[in-house]
Amino acid sequence: MENNELLMIYGTNYKEMTKRLLEAAHLEERISNKAARIGIKPNLVSASEASWGATTHPEIVAGIIEYLKERGFLRMVILEGSWVGGKTEEAVSLCGYERLCEEYGVPFWDMQKDRGETRDCAGMELSVCRKVREIDFLINVPVLKGHCQTRVTCALKNMKGLLPNKEKRRFHSMGLHKPIAHLNAGIHQDFIVIDNICGDHDFEDGGNPVVMNRICAGADPVLCDAFACSVLGYTADEVPYLRMAERLGIGTTDLGKARVTELNRPAADSREKGAFPWENAQHMAGQRRIVALEDAVEEVDSCSACYGYLIPALDELRREGMLKKLDTKICIGQGFKGKTGKLGIGSCTAGFEKSLKGCPPTEGEILAFLRKYLEDFAAATEDPSQTPGE
Repeated sequence: MENNELLMIYGTNYKEMTKRLLEAAHLEERISNKAARIGIKPNLVSASEASWGATTHPEIVAGIIEYLKERGFLRMVILEGSWVGGKTEEAVSLCGYERLCEEYGVPFWDMQKDRGETRDCAGMELSVCRKVREIDFLINVPVLKGHCQTRVTCALKNMKGLLPNKEKRRFHSMGLHKPIAHLNAGIHQDFIVIDNICGDHDFEDGGNPVVMNRICAGADPVLCDAFACSVLGYTADEVPYLRMAERLGIGTTDLGKARVTELNRPAADSREKGAFPWENAQHMAGQRRIVALEDAVEEVDSCSACYGYLIPALDELRREGMLKKLDTKICIGQGFKGKTGKLGIGSCTAGFEKSLKGCPPTEGEILAFLRKYLEDFAAATEDPSQTPGE
């Protein structure tokens, strides 16, 4: 398999589909020797089942493990660290990885419990979990899905799970895009298996899965992310870290030069030969909720968990017809530390008139807080002698 290739397979038997995909990619030939320690990096951003659209299906990882074991590769490890505010061990249990590791005898490394070490990532110093250097061959298994801040998350951004929590927070204060690009210059992913089964097209914590029943494979993480952009109706220019990574020599965004092979076709497929699903994906842009909710928020350097919990709370308020009553922007993010304002979410907005504590507060807490604020505001507009929250 060449770096400009993308392989795809459709179906519902995810483990067997994965094995067939890896056979077609000749993955065995890419690994230098049988004694190599192979790291498998899924996306376990939070404790939610894969059917919710946020985390990697364990059946895919099972397929990777079986493929490798059948060919004599026995030194494997699964490694991941959930987002700030979540606990990896909870995600491992709920998402089926604890059972998976026991069944196949593969250890799990919790990156939230690992210490960081400074690494030069193409001129940018970043703190990367120490155990990453013990991996000889890294297989990235991201979920193709939307992201509330970067629009898209797939191969490149999935490497963020190999950072200590402190560095994850710092990424947001650095603007996310540039450090994501540089991180991928410092951590080389050798092969990518994309979970495109039912990722949420809105944001990374799931909740609105879009069933595609597709698994993809590639060797160029930038090309994989360019493909992800096309599926979600974005161009590479709309996701800045793609162009940055391309300039750093990590890969290419040029899908026009990619060699795409479908190993089979979806059931009841009426497409013309040579027409791929993403070519008509622009309509998906109109289905995204995030863009419609962004006008209610003023975000500066917020962590993914904090912003990710805010979005479904806002969507619920929108469905209830309450969001249109909002009288001010909702501020969120590290950029509001030490500042004052009217309405804020998270401990970073502690100086605001109305602020919800928490790092991060939960979706339920945010929903209750904003619902009360809006109810108080509605009451105050009916009785001018009252102000919201009193």
